[in-house]
Amino acid sequence: MPIVELTVNDRAVRLEVPGHWTLIQLLRDGLGLLGTKEGCGEGSCGACTVLMDGRLTRACLALAVRAGGTRVLTIEGLAVGDALDPIQDAFVRHGAIQCGFCTPGMVITTKALLAEHPRPTDDEIREFLSGNFCRCASYSLILNAVRDAAGLEGTETR
Repeated sequence: MPIVELTVNDRAVRLEVPGHWTLIQLLRDGLGLLGTKEGCGEGSCGACTVLMDGRLTRACLALAVRAGGTRVLTIEGLAVGDALDPIQDAFVRHGAIQCGFCTPGMVITTKALLAEHPRPTDDEIREFLSGNFCRCASYSLILNAVRDAAGLEGTETR
């Protein structure tokens, strides 16, 4: 079995994995990081979204062996100790977590959005989040949380 060396949430990892494993299997089964969810297994729902070398990546589509040498950020890597990341905090305060299944992917996608567009328009928020599916249909709450995390005036979706 191949050995994969990468950095996950600022921690160096060296792990022997089956060659067919995806990144989500490495994260969940190999490292016990259960925050990243597997929804569709086809890359269309966004539940498994992580940042790999700063780029949004569907962990269900990325082969684990191809992740060697990369830096991966998962939902577990955002909080500092017991303090939530401001994005996580905004999602909680706005009730944008509902069942919580899509939340890790939504939060990681928001992290990438705010890195690229610190003060996004509603259209930019919608465009960035368009690849993330929420089964609870709490999109207005999610948009409000993203606007709040960005420090935009008013958090009600227009």
